[in-house]
Amino acid sequence: MKDSTNTPSSAPYARVAVIGAGSWGTALATVLARNGRDVALWSRRPELAEAINVSGENPDYLPGIPLPPGIRATAVIGEALSGADAVIVVTPSATLRDVCTAMRPQIPAGIPIALACKGIERGSGLLLSEVVCEMLPGHPVGAVSGPTFARETALDHPTAATVAFPFSYQNRLAPHDSPAARLAVSLSGAGFRPYVSDDLVGVEVGGAVKNVIAIACGMMSGAGFAENTRAALITRGIDEMKRMAEALGGSRETVTGLAGAGDLTLTCSSTTSRNMSLGTQLGQGIARPDCFEGKPVVVEGEVNAVSVIDLARRIGVPMPICETVNAVLHEGADLQDSFNALWTRPIEAEPRALDILLDHPAPTATLGFGASE
Repeated sequence: MKDSTNTPSSAPYARVAVIGAGSWGTALATVLARNGRDVALWSRRPELAEAINVSGENPDYLPGIPLPPGIRATAVIGEALSGADAVIVVTPSATLRDVCTAMRPQIPAGIPIALACKGIERGSGLLLSEVVCEMLPGHPVGAVSGPTFARETALDHPTAATVAFPFSYQNRLAPHDSPAARLAVSLSGAGFRPYVSDDLVGVEVGGAVKNVIAIACGMMSGAGFAENTRAALITRGIDEMKRMAEALGGSRETVTGLAGAGDLTLTCSSTTSRNMSLGTQLGQGIARPDCFEGKPVVVEGEVNAVSVIDLARRIGVPMPICETVNAVLHEGADLQDSFNALWTRPIEAEPRALDILLDHPAPTATLGFGASE
């Protein structure tokens, strides 16, 4: 453990705007306010903003959890951004460009923007940070990511996450003054422990790909398989993350941390995750329109399966698990046939340095779907 006796202090941001009043946005607002920050929480719906201010909780997304003083909800984005020292954006990835367009005339110049949403933009293949840099130039852009369920975070259960921003030369000379360090300190509290990273690419890739892998785990769990299968998918899913991160200039090491392996493990371990839940229902044979009792639930891994695979194909990165999920979700492939094909692909080496590929001896074998223990 490093000696912290002479560790320089980092100044937290006094006022933070959280753009997005869903469960995770509200949880992050709660963490910030609990730590003494002044928080403006923007909701797309005026009635939700009013309900939050009147009731002192978010009745739609985190019912029953009292919000600490210091949170003011608003449906006017200019009010949320006025006087902010930093911004955290927590909106669905598909709406990010529209949100940036609304923010552009209102956001104070030069303040840092951290993304707490995950994905790759469909069509462009851009990481979400690249979308923000294009739409809102002149702002440091980073991300907050990790193994975090919103309700547990809002209840102050011990939680860790990564705060990542690219580090400029000046940031490296004075890292405690970097946006990553200052936002990490702003979020740090009794239960919430952030770690600082300069590998934004690795963190974003981990956050986007893990949702797709979680759907795969859910599919196999719903089909009747158990821990061996999930462990295999998690481990090989991490390898797919590493390959994409490295190809885009990120670090393989980042993918083994909180924003990669940590987030993936959590998301693949509980149907609290909408990605895992969707996969589980599909694995049980429930038709997609009937999942979530027919409610129109946005599942980021479903949205991002297409964009992840489009990008992987474009940069020449093999991602067979993600390919399988995308084929089932968006190309009409049969779930059982697709996973049979995944499991009987040619045998390859685990260390990449060992160049070997072998025909699978049972290419037409079928997995025991529906088999009991």
